[in-house]
Amino acid sequence: MIKRTLVFVLLFGLVCCEEDVAPPQAEAQNPTLQGQKKLSENIMSILEHYKQEDPVGLPGAPIPDPMDIPEFSHSFSVGRMNFKNVKMYGLKRFKIDHISVDVNALKVEAELVIDKLDVRGNYTLSTWLSRSAGPYTVKLTDVDIVAIARLEVIRNGSLEAQEIDMDIRFKDIAMDFQNLGFFANMFQGMMNSVGTIVFDSIKPFVLAEANTNIRNDVNKEVRKIPKTFPNSISPLDDVMHEIRKKVRGMGMDPYKIPDYNNSVGVFDIFLTHTWLYGLGSFHRTKDVKFEFRNRTIRALLEVGTGTIKGTSNWEISLVAGIVTRSGSVAFSVDYIRSQINISQSLAEDVPPSLDDIQVELGNIQIRFDGLGTVDYAIEFGVNVLPNLLRYQIMDALETPIKMKIQEALDQVNMNKIIHENAEKLDNMKIEELQNL
Repeated sequence: MIKRTLVFVLLFGLVCCEEDVAPPQAEAQNPTLQGQKKLSENIMSILEHYKQEDPVGLPGAPIPDPMDIPEFSHSFSVGRMNFKNVKMYGLKRFKIDHISVDVNALKVEAELVIDKLDVRGNYTLSTWLSRSAGPYTVKLTDVDIVAIARLEVIRNGSLEAQEIDMDIRFKDIAMDFQNLGFFANMFQGMMNSVGTIVFDSIKPFVLAEANTNIRNDVNKEVRKIPKTFPNSISPLDDVMHEIRKKVRGMGMDPYKIPDYNNSVGVFDIFLTHTWLYGLGSFHRTKDVKFEFRNRTIRALLEVGTGTIKGTSNWEISLVAGIVTRSGSVAFSVDYIRSQINISQSLAEDVPPSLDDIQVELGNIQIRFDGLGTVDYAIEFGVNVLPNLLRYQIMDALETPIKMKIQEALDQVNMNKIIHENAEKLDNMKIEELQNL
């Protein structure tokens, strides 16, 4: 499960990173490779890319550089300026500040930064006095690009990318218009605003092109997914339903907890044959989120249950076993929740790391059987036993969960996984996708 999740995150980031490099022979033999680079090669190139100290761009990203901008013009009180042969340079020189993925909402938020963008072209300035023309350059520095993309389940149950919200901002702007002559001084106030006018004029085109291209690339990829989803629940919750069935099929509900003993004052307490019923009813209690920042993928997952029922046998020993009482107890736990934080560095060939795990139990209520008359055992049970059950359940769940997760993470070698599954990834057949 963890291996597949980490591979999924990498695949998610590859949607817009395909190149038109497949040879005709490969296209003929495997239609799924038409017009695209091998997926395994793409993943490996990205892993190698992020081992660099300061990675710039993304291998195979289909970003035109330079980008051709249509001609545009702007009118002033003193005349009119026309711009043609406009090109924007530097779009491929982006750096990923962070990417956040909300899996439940099928939403991706990304922020990219570019040190410098250049807009170059030719201008013509016509006024009531005269006319000038020549080349120009507008330099934008500390450029910030923010995008929010969403997938939705449409009527037929497949996924489809929706409109992408994007914006481009910059910190500083500088410009150089050649052959202005005396216009540079005469219309200084007007010329001071020309750089911003150029940016505002090309911004809608750049955003529209990016929106269309990204949506088309995303939809091309999600159409390959053979599974359909009900539009009444999120795809993630549909997957959780499948996992619950597997957990029950593995015989983990009911779940037997190891025996427990402890001392409280002069009492020795033993809890044996403790069973929990209902662990297989777990569900997502918060949105599952992934974040990519500083060449590291971080995942946050929280799952929980509804009310859990349980039974246990208890024995109380007093004065070194001279006085003993025993019986059984039925109890309920309002909920059990587990929050897991995992990180995977792309900068080094190291396994994923379990950064933190928290297990939380709700209120415990108990009901005794077999006590008989009211005596010290009832008082003990009401005041002490709920906390002892809490310790027993926590010890039985938190440590094994942590160990199992870390054991699984230690076996994850991203490069090895990709190499071993390269053929499956490259063929992208229906059955492989279903398994993925």
